[in-house]
Amino acid sequence: MTDIVPPEIDSYAEAHTTPPGDLLSRLADETKATLSSPQMLTGPVEGRFLQFLVFATGARRILELGTFSGYSSISMAAVLPEGGRIDTCEVEEQHASVARRYIEEAGFSDRIHIHMGPALESIEGLDGEFDFAFIDADKQNYVNYYEAVLPRLSARGLIAADNTLWSGRILDDADKSEGTEAIRAFNEHVLADGRAVSVLLTVRDGVTLIRRA
Repeated sequence: MTDIVPPEIDSYAEAHTTPPGDLLSRLADETKATLSSPQMLTGPVEGRFLQFLVFATGARRILELGTFSGYSSISMAAVLPEGGRIDTCEVEEQHASVARRYIEEAGFSDRIHIHMGPALESIEGLDGEFDFAFIDADKQNYVNYYEAVLPRLSARGLIAADNTLWSGRILDDADKSEGTEAIRAFNEHVLADGRAVSVLLTVRDGVTLIRRA
């Protein structure tokens, strides 16, 4: 992942963000040492950012598309109100096995539920509305995830879509790769959708916040 924010600024932001604690630090270390694509790790700044969104909105029902090693789920679960629940979707068992261990150690097994298999199928199997949805799975399905989730947001629900600046590659007209084109298509789709209001933030690799209009 190419740095969008200058590394020294990114380091300063992390140094002036409340540290994640021992468990998440160990989870980050294991993720970087043992899993492929460790750049997918949410990390301390974005993890704390997601936690703030959940805390500020009082979200009780959370949908996460893309568990990876569990960093974001654990971050959000820490501020769930009583009875809150996170349904998180993952296709890679290796990722889920790491996530399960740390979720159990954190004491959040009763509030974080991992669903294995294609996320669109998992969404169809879940009932009710979502107060907050974090989209961070395969980029080729971002528009499909958005279309599946937007109608099921609660009245004040939010979607946060990750990687929407795609290391700046969205600005490279010569880049026609599948992932880049998928993120471009998603960004344009959301912007043109009269059902939604959105803001694209330069947090880490780009996070777009979306609500219903």
